[in-house]
Amino acid sequence: MSQGNEDRLLFELKSRGPQAAAALAATVAITPMGAHKLLARLEEQGLVEAQDDQRGEAGRPRKLWSLTAAGHGRFPDRHADLTVQLIQQARAVFGEAGLDQLIAARERDSELRYRAAIDRCRTTGDRVRELARLRAEEGYMARAERVGKDWLLVEDHCPICAAAQSCQGFCRSELALFERCLGPGLTVERTEHLLAGARRCAYRISAV
Repeated sequence: MSQGNEDRLLFELKSRGPQAAAALAATVAITPMGAHKLLARLEEQGLVEAQDDQRGEAGRPRKLWSLTAAGHGRFPDRHADLTVQLIQQARAVFGEAGLDQLIAARERDSELRYRAAIDRCRTTGDRVRELARLRAEEGYMARAERVGKDWLLVEDHCPICAAAQSCQGFCRSELALFERCLGPGLTVERTEHLLAGARRCAYRISAV
């Protein structure tokens, strides 16, 4: 079993959430037996874990596999320790107000870059998809999904998670940033939040 298959399986669990071995085998294009062997090896490494799916059909419950904290740690974190140290030092030197100013400056820089691309898009769908593309380039594993009349911006990974845990201002800043970049006539609501225990962050974009 190749390292490539291990990485693909971990990516699927990161981007799609808990899955059964059979579903993973089909997605990664390996045999069910191969998927079970691969999952067993990853479980030994502490990267994945299995839980019984109680929502399944009557009888023996199937197992759903998901990433452990160590598994999530396999994805880029933008030098988390250094980032947290810098935030702590900025707070100590400049105070909370000074830290807020630094976050606001980062927000303004991001808005300029995002607006340069998003403002060329005419429809709401195009704007959300373009925002997802920009966020994906920054490591957020982002994608856009249509949900009825609304749109959903999904981010399966947070490359600045350690910074966000140290300072919630980053999360507030990003929500405000999305609202401004997507334009008037739309509301942006965070429906899933990684820091609140969800496996990802998700934002519902609706017409006013």
